[in-house]
Amino acid sequence: MSKFEFNLSMEELEKRTHKDYLMTKKMLKADAPEYIELAQGDKDALKHLVKAAYILERINMQIDCHHNLAFKEFLEEEIKNGNKQAELTKILFDAQKGINAIDTMSNKINLAKGIDEKLGKGVYPEDLSVEEFHSILTKMINEGKIEEVKNILTARSVVERKGDELVGIDYIVKFKEDFTKMADEIEIASALSTNADFNEYLQLQNTALRIADPTLDAYADKKWATLQDTPLEFTITRENYEDEMTGTIAENKELSELLEKHGITPTPKDFLGGRVGIVNKKGTEALMAIKKYLPILAENMPFADEYEQNIKPDRLSENKVSQTMVDVDLVAVTGDVGAYRGGITLAENLPNDDKLSLKIGGGRRNVYHRQIRFISDMKKLQERLDAILDKEQHQYYLDEADHWFTIGHENAHSLGPKKACETLGKYRNIIEENKADMGSLAFVDLLTELGMYTEEQRKQIIVTTVADNFLKSKPTMSQAHRVRTVMQNKYFAERGAYDIIDGKIRVNIDKVVPIAKEMLAEIIRIQIDGDFDKAEKYVLDNFVWTENMELIAQKLQKINKTLNGRTESELAEKLLKE
Repeated sequence: MSKFEFNLSMEELEKRTHKDYLMTKKMLKADAPEYIELAQGDKDALKHLVKAAYILERINMQIDCHHNLAFKEFLEEEIKNGNKQAELTKILFDAQKGINAIDTMSNKINLAKGIDEKLGKGVYPEDLSVEEFHSILTKMINEGKIEEVKNILTARSVVERKGDELVGIDYIVKFKEDFTKMADEIEIASALSTNADFNEYLQLQNTALRIADPTLDAYADKKWATLQDTPLEFTITRENYEDEMTGTIAENKELSELLEKHGITPTPKDFLGGRVGIVNKKGTEALMAIKKYLPILAENMPFADEYEQNIKPDRLSENKVSQTMVDVDLVAVTGDVGAYRGGITLAENLPNDDKLSLKIGGGRRNVYHRQIRFISDMKKLQERLDAILDKEQHQYYLDEADHWFTIGHENAHSLGPKKACETLGKYRNIIEENKADMGSLAFVDLLTELGMYTEEQRKQIIVTTVADNFLKSKPTMSQAHRVRTVMQNKYFAERGAYDIIDGKIRVNIDKVVPIAKEMLAEIIRIQIDGDFDKAEKYVLDNFVWTENMELIAQKLQKINKTLNGRTESELAEKLLKE
């Protein structure tokens, strides 16, 4: 067994695992009414889906870091021997689902000494530099090894050395044993669940985990995106925010041109997550209210006549919008979707634009995470408002308005250019997340006019969004979801969307939406043009941590001491033992 050296001292571990510094998001309990009220067949199916999701977590740990599984084994052995340092380290390892992560203050957390996070995480050779990566690809292309290079640059391969070259191995082949175990659990679940539509999806997913063929994933994704009225939720999330190696190609003009000449798109690697839950019908009905407006929003997107998008701008097709949406009570979130690294996702809009299912006519699906969005400490929330928001505007702050904004954000992912914008390299995800935020804000006035929101709700969304945009610390460039909030804060401040008066935020409510429209148009232009240099300039010009941001950050740090977070999954753990 491999030996490791602990990187965090006992003092640091005791602090980070103390309840004041470690936030806990609680998934469904073993006696949750949502579970008890399920039909027996769905209860039985749920057990197998939970097992499948935790197998997927094991796979993603290997994609995340070459040493994760060995370190996990080391910790478990040390804990058996009574090692308290290992016990506390394991709490953080399970929370962030790996050795390396980032905390809520944007500090890097390395649990094992000497094992730093790599640009290529666990999907590229650990000793592969950017320069060597580019050099090997250039050499292979010039030698006519086009298919081999395509396999290296696909979203679904692990890259290994082969002599002085590289080889891309499909995930399904690389992790065949675990994927087969996953498929077995899903196949059993498909025979137990009470919903025929859901079972058809599970059967397609079962097949896709056994054979290394992206078209099989596409068929499963396409079916998954149609699911609306099912008791259960099961998702394999595939998102590529973590891979920082592939994106470096966009900065090498010579290599980029060579790849384009041979029709090769360098797609960042997918990291895998599992979501298991029970669909909440009441919450889902509330979500569906916006669906009929999506074609109108598509019509009103900037430069809408210059690109194709997933939502067709046809007001007569409101019932044919290829997007479903569900509110889900979570049983378990595993792997990439469940990793608490600086934060944890409130909702997801999938499949992403690079996925084959969209190219064969599939739609998209939004899944909202009820347990993650719930606020557990209203007293702390009030302390935060007292410290940072103008007293007169407290009346417009509503935690539910953050959920309404998130709904707009996820739907905005389906609006705008359909292409995946790989040419924007490491700025692609920052630009896309910024687009989704500005898409949500830019349409608040229009949706109020159309009757989706009341005037009171309009003000609540605007004030809540601006107030929530302030962070505890300056993020790193790799945190796409946080970089975009800094960009927005600077952009909004310069144009008068808010002022800082006596150390508190005062939102100029009527200015916010017009300014959001401006920023949205600029972002869409960058996505259409696909110019890396323009994207880089836009991000760097706006990603500026100002004195006012630091002022608010200092206040937030005093109120909220949280450094790390974790999920607690009581029902899932019970089902795993059955």
